[in-house]
Amino acid sequence: MDDLNLKDKQKEASEAKMIDDAFQHLLDTYLSTRHRKKVDIITKAFNFARQAHKGVRRLSGEPYILHPISVAQIACEEMGLGSTSICSALLHDVVEDTDYTVEDIENIFGSKIAQIVDGLTKISGGIFGEQASAQAENFKKLLLTMSNDIRVILIKICDRLHNMRTLESQPANKQYKIAGETLYIYAPLANRLGLNKIKTELEDLSFKYEHPEEYASIEEKLASTQASRDTLFKQFTTPIREALDKMGINYQIKARVKSPYSIWNKMQNKHVTFEEIYDILAVRIIYTPKTRAEEINECFRIYVAISQIYKSHPDRLRDWVNHPKANGYQALHVTLMSKQGQWIEVQIRSDKMDEVAEQGFAAHWKYKEGDINVDDDNELNNWLSTIKEILDDPQPDAMDFLDTIKLNLFASEIFVFTPKGEIKTMPAGCTVLDFAFLIHTFLGTHCIGAKVNHKLVPLSHKLQSGDQVEILTSKSQHVQPSWINFVSTAKARGKIQVTLRRINREKQKEGEQILTEWLKTNDREMDMAVVSKLCALHGIEKPDDLFLNIGKKTITLGNKELDALNDKKKENSKTWRKFVPFLGNSNKDIKKKALLIVEKGFNKKKPVIISEETIDNFIYPGCCHPIPGDDILGYIDNQNRIEIHKRDCKVADKLKTSFGNKILDAKWDMHKQMFFDATIEIRGIDRKGMLHDVADVISDKMDINIHKVTISSDDGIFDGLIELRVHDRSEVKEIMKSLKKINGLQEVLQTQ
Repeated sequence: MDDLNLKDKQKEASEAKMIDDAFQHLLDTYLSTRHRKKVDIITKAFNFARQAHKGVRRLSGEPYILHPISVAQIACEEMGLGSTSICSALLHDVVEDTDYTVEDIENIFGSKIAQIVDGLTKISGGIFGEQASAQAENFKKLLLTMSNDIRVILIKICDRLHNMRTLESQPANKQYKIAGETLYIYAPLANRLGLNKIKTELEDLSFKYEHPEEYASIEEKLASTQASRDTLFKQFTTPIREALDKMGINYQIKARVKSPYSIWNKMQNKHVTFEEIYDILAVRIIYTPKTRAEEINECFRIYVAISQIYKSHPDRLRDWVNHPKANGYQALHVTLMSKQGQWIEVQIRSDKMDEVAEQGFAAHWKYKEGDINVDDDNELNNWLSTIKEILDDPQPDAMDFLDTIKLNLFASEIFVFTPKGEIKTMPAGCTVLDFAFLIHTFLGTHCIGAKVNHKLVPLSHKLQSGDQVEILTSKSQHVQPSWINFVSTAKARGKIQVTLRRINREKQKEGEQILTEWLKTNDREMDMAVVSKLCALHGIEKPDDLFLNIGKKTITLGNKELDALNDKKKENSKTWRKFVPFLGNSNKDIKKKALLIVEKGFNKKKPVIISEETIDNFIYPGCCHPIPGDDILGYIDNQNRIEIHKRDCKVADKLKTSFGNKILDAKWDMHKQMFFDATIEIRGIDRKGMLHDVADVISDKMDINIHKVTISSDDGIFDGLIELRVHDRSEVKEIMKSLKKINGLQEVLQTQ
């Protein structure tokens, strides 16, 4: 017993030392920055948090207090934030996980820190109802507080980064939820705030947990091609160094290697192999100007010098120096042709531009003395006001809300001019109507078209960088439902939806009234069970949409609806099917009965196993066509059935972000007994015997059944679609590998 006590005391002492060392490291980091040295309040916050989290451990087994210290360390070291942020990071879980309230924090540490901690505290569950997304609500709260103080979101990103770095200890379903949410929301947020380094790490960590095999494969290939990249970098930069040395410029040249996630993303979108990606290496020239006044001139002098050594790509010059991105990013990007016949992108930035590129808006606090451009600050405020507008009119649906936010986060930018020559930053792909709503809601609502560069164009006309736009309006013009299809900005979409909802609301009320009266005449009352049955009958998800359709007269209430309410089924067709099973649908009926329904007490941490015996227990939506070998996950739908999605499915991305508590781990356990559909697209130079060679590879060498082949040839180039019956994903990969070896076959893509 004494031995046990002794061991416990030793463990306690070693953990206390570990905590003290971690905090000391944080203080040392803070003291080496340019911030005012407010050590007392940081120590006070640490002691308070340590006391509050005493005895609590993380899933990994380490004391919980190490997590807030790590978050504060990231905020201080990697973002350059000061004492207020460090204190808020140390206290960020106190209100959520202990009995202390926001008022307690305010009394001890002041209103500013209390406000940030409140913004970081999740809304306690139970008030949204079963189907509502608490995740989206929490995110909404985060953004609301962020619009008052940007540090809320910065600390949240630090928190998320540390959670991602320690994700290993979480069960698989939690990993997919957190990784999916990170990729969908937090990485774009970090990007929008200019936190390039953090954005890249968040993407790579998400990728690592969602697709571990692909991640390991790319990491391995990057390691094996390192030597050839080093050689190319040396050969390419040697003449550049000589030229810059002659000019007497103070510079350093770095190699920038594309991240595993970016490589994988490109492989998926462009349907290319690792070997076919040529922009893995980029070169970064970081210079220190002699004076700040000469900063921009020096940037262009370097550009002129290097474009005399190598030929530049005419369409690949990006001037972010004179036109900074909305997140404050400044640099000059030029793509040059190397002596090895390879295009290489060169990024030219000053030391200050580089710091803002890595730390983004977080550098705002670093340069508080007035060392940062005023424009950057304005851009941040513009962005925050856009977010405020979205929050002023929150979408009723969690998914819509997240999509609206994402529209603002992801878009790359173009510059558009007003008739008076004012410059407006817009997302790429925006239309005339987007621009009208950006200027003023009235202009958007009554917009009939525009003059772009003095030429008349319709509402749906897509704008290009450098366009000058004059909006034309008419009082007789009103918002149309079709407008939603050709706007891409959050503001325009939000305003259109508000107007349409107002119109729809009237129709909904009308529809509800019609339904109530119809039920009354059939001796029934309006309740949730009745509405659910009618929604199911018409394939409608939300009751509001049912009322709307009734109000618009697209649904007419009659005998069909009565039968559904009385649970009457068409018996005659069923009896026929009993005797004639090949009439169709009999299999569907069997499958319906076989579907697994999630009951209370279901263990969400255990993986769902899909085998030959259990395959019919689950739903396979048409959004992504998962087949054995794909990285998959499960999702518990509104009827407690389990859907199976690929982990990188677009629908699954939204589900992970909005309904993370319904995500399950899922694994294949198939034994190559069943066949699945797969489609391969081929393209190449036509020649005699091409089809024979393709069929030979698939049927004879691989022993795979070809279900259907369509091939067309035009001017010596052929396109083809091959539908196959395969056992799993590895067979598809093997077939594609073999097809690529056929002479004249240029592209082999998998379509599903």
